[in-house]
Amino acid sequence: MKRLTILAFIVTVAFGACTTIKPGTIGNGGLSGLSGTWELNYISGPRIAFNGLYPAKKPTIKFDLAEKRFSGNTSCNSFSGALVADDSTINFTGPMMMTKMACPGEGEATFTEMLKKVSHYDITSDTTLNFMMGDIAIMRFSKK
Repeated sequence: MKRLTILAFIVTVAFGACTTIKPGTIGNGGLSGLSGTWELNYISGPRIAFNGLYPAKKPTIKFDLAEKRFSGNTSCNSFSGALVADDSTINFTGPMMMTKMACPGEGEATFTEMLKKVSHYDITSDTTLNFMMGDIAIMRFSKK
């Protein structure tokens, strides 16, 4: 009987630990609000002006909720990876594929380093996506 109780506990914990991507239900647009393509218009940290970091092309990110993937362009190289997110949290620290063209300036490195720091997101007016670190917006995107 004791083994059956332990087995039931293990199964319950195992299923409870599984994280799935679920449709958004909270006021910030939730997961369903991420769908589509977004263009970067603000990034914190660098001492170089935004237009100096991205003079020719702004970075973009696209979320495909059906495939549970994200992809985009750093302004130079293309990238993609598995989407790890729920209604408010998002994580870009997992494996990401990226092309390897030589890129001028610091824009790409700044973009990829900031993505690794993102812990959650907020969507306002269905047109602005904020990537947050703590309570600070470190990246801001506009819906394309």
